[in-house]
Amino acid sequence: GLSCDGYRLPTEAEWEYAARAGTSGPLYGELDRIAWSFDDAGNRTHPVGTKQPNAWGLHDMIGNVWEWTGDWDGPYSSDAKTDPLGPSRGLNRICRGCSWYYTISYCRASFRMSSGAMVRLANIGFRPARTLFTQPQ
Repeated sequence: GLSCDGYRLPTEAEWEYAARAGTSGPLYGELDRIAWSFDDAGNRTHPVGTKQPNAWGLHDMIGNVWEWTGDWDGPYSSDAKTDPLGPSRGLNRICRGCSWYYTISYCRASFRMSSGAMVRLANIGFRPARTLFTQPQ
């Protein structure tokens, strides 16, 4: 699967929750201060942490590289859900966050794209999540 010693790809919902860091707008700050996009990146990725972080200290949640999620591509359910999961299988995985290859109109917390699960591109990366287990008492 997608996990290794407690590390895994975040769900799409977990990724968006982390990116927004308690905000409700499309961005957690001014775009040119928080994200590398087509307009200023010089057609390349940049070291993480060279732009301002969100309120939870996470850098580059928007821009720089798309980030894989563990969810397969599929439509959103019309039902309200807390921490929804995507389809159980598919051909494409959801990527979030936008990248330096895209213009600013795509750079927002809610924008999603899908890509083949085996695709390797210079503008797609990942940010692992960790599942912590507690010992029963």
